[in-house]
Amino acid sequence: MIEVADIFNEYGETYRKKYKLPLQHLKVMSAIEDCRTAKLGGHIEICDNCKHIKISYNSCRNRHCPKCQNLSKERWLDARMKDLMPIQYFHIVFTIPIELNALALQNKKLLYSILFKASSETLIELSRDCKHLGAEIGFISLLHTWSQNLMDHPHIHCIVTGGGLSLDSSKWISCKEDFFIHVKVLSRVFRGKFLDYLKKSYYCSKLNFSGQIGTLGSRQEFKILIDKLYKKEWVVYSKPPFKSPEHVLKYLGNYTHRVAISNSRITDFKDDKVTFKWRDYKDNSKPKLMTIDALEFIRRFLFHVLPNGFVKIRHYGILSNRNRKTKLEKCKKLLEVFVENKLKSKVKETWQELLLRISQVDITICPCCKKGHMVLKETIFPHSCSPPNKKLITA
Repeated sequence: MIEVADIFNEYGETYRKKYKLPLQHLKVMSAIEDCRTAKLGGHIEICDNCKHIKISYNSCRNRHCPKCQNLSKERWLDARMKDLMPIQYFHIVFTIPIELNALALQNKKLLYSILFKASSETLIELSRDCKHLGAEIGFISLLHTWSQNLMDHPHIHCIVTGGGLSLDSSKWISCKEDFFIHVKVLSRVFRGKFLDYLKKSYYCSKLNFSGQIGTLGSRQEFKILIDKLYKKEWVVYSKPPFKSPEHVLKYLGNYTHRVAISNSRITDFKDDKVTFKWRDYKDNSKPKLMTIDALEFIRRFLFHVLPNGFVKIRHYGILSNRNRKTKLEKCKKLLEVFVENKLKSKVKETWQELLLRISQVDITICPCCKKGHMVLKETIFPHSCSPPNKKLITA
């Protein structure tokens, strides 16, 4: 299989010499290049039955790496399992107009924060309004910044409860079947909130303008842009509710820890060109192949490196961290959901135990004889460090 790491390893140095990159981009590239190689160290295991030897190298654990998201995803989904309720859940997507994409690229932390703030306040405010629902809902928001062709396309996926806790906390209020809040209402409130926060950021001199958007530093040009955006219909899309709560987790597993492109989508890499699979949503989501220069592929991939420490999965309303032990439990009681009261184990579950519990795959079983267990024989230290005695540690 061709990997993003292969493209970085072959053309990463050329790209670094051609462009002056921020430190964060350099770190991401380096992490992906070194992931699961001897540079990061690893360990040697031997089967206690047939003596088969297996060498495994450490992962970089960078959240932008296509190879390092599966375990994090499984841990996150496992933690969310206990939040599910026997209700319908909706999928709502908030997207900013294409006119704001370049501004978002230069002001990622600020614009993405505004996107979270405007979309979450829209859902909370409208759902509390008695004209729509009159209840406090719960939802999970996930930031994606890419389109299928790897270009910049910031949008928020929201998984929303189909109902909520009444404002006096006395009952559960369900929304209409197959309907949450009309998308036109969501769109216009979202547009107003986003542009209001954007204007405040501009007048407080928090925005950066350079290159092709340098003219927006002029108040007159910025006002022209804002007026244009107010006249435009913003895209808010509401999908039909999920078939069951279990389908929610299955869906989330495809979205939560996704990076701009998975290795499985890359089909060819030769003659300075990268070919990958994509879906053309303007052509009935028809699957197609796209071929671009390797350096252009790297450029597009780096569009989607998030600011350090930026949280791309957030919980709101009755699903927020501060409400899980109070309002969420209240909702479960009203919905007659059995709440299991277990004391938290002081022993943290290992990743091998988690994998076994969730997928029934015992990673410790020997892949050769299928009978013995792999046991640690040696630890391989990263190239940048070595143990005090400068030798491998033998188990």
